[in-house]
Amino acid sequence: MDPIPLFDPVKAGRPMRVAAFMSGSGTNIVKLVELEKNLGEKEGTSPFEVVFIFSDRSDGGSRGEAIALEHGLPYASYDIRAFHRLRGLRRTAATPEGLAARKAFDRVPALLTGAFEIDVIALGGYMSYTTLQGCVNVHPADLSIKNPDGSRRYVGDHAVLDAIAAGETELRSSTLWTDRGVDTGPLLLLSAPVPVRLPDDLDALKADPERLAQVADEHQERLKEIGDWKIFPLTVEMIARGRFALDGENRVYLDGAPAPEGYRLT
Repeated sequence: MDPIPLFDPVKAGRPMRVAAFMSGSGTNIVKLVELEKNLGEKEGTSPFEVVFIFSDRSDGGSRGEAIALEHGLPYASYDIRAFHRLRGLRRTAATPEGLAARKAFDRVPALLTGAFEIDVIALGGYMSYTTLQGCVNVHPADLSIKNPDGSRRYVGDHAVLDAIAAGETELRSSTLWTDRGVDTGPLLLLSAPVPVRLPDDLDALKADPERLAQVADEHQERLKEIGDWKIFPLTVEMIARGRFALDGENRVYLDGAPAPEGYRLT
């Protein structure tokens, strides 16, 4: 089976329509909207357009409404914590009950993406597991690094800390086309590296978990600037230009050539 583009601009005959999903500060979404504007000014039109912003938080913890207001975009929020609390559910998708709850929650964003005729969902700091299809996500780790069993080594919420504790000398961000797993989808882009710089011997840091966590947080902030904020909007642009494709076994192709571990920026 020939690879199929994640989005085919020739077939669509229009810019790719993007829904921006977020949970917190929304810095990735801001970078995405800024790239759309810059491409429009440079080329006369952008290959993609952010159509609306959605947040799974309805309190002050999400800047979604402020970002939408600043950029003149429609905005919707649906608080997942309230959704679970009012139903007496735990926030996990690791059980049949949890997955059923996620599917029930996702009926609302699914209605929105359908009504707005969305092509791709951009998960820019969206902290909820989603059952929706057609999503691109960014993760603060090099997802090409594997465990002996072939699984990805640095997944989940503590990927930066785990990588530093394991003795990695550099960090990268990754973008992926999501599937049903957590950080398991086809790998698209890897960022330029961020060197790991430790203020003390690694063993000494590991003996002080609080200090190690602080070092990890500092590195994650640096990784956002060099990694997330660059490859997340770039990946969306490349998808919009028809450059990424998948074959029947979910293997990635870039510009028609196989890219089984994504494309690595230097």
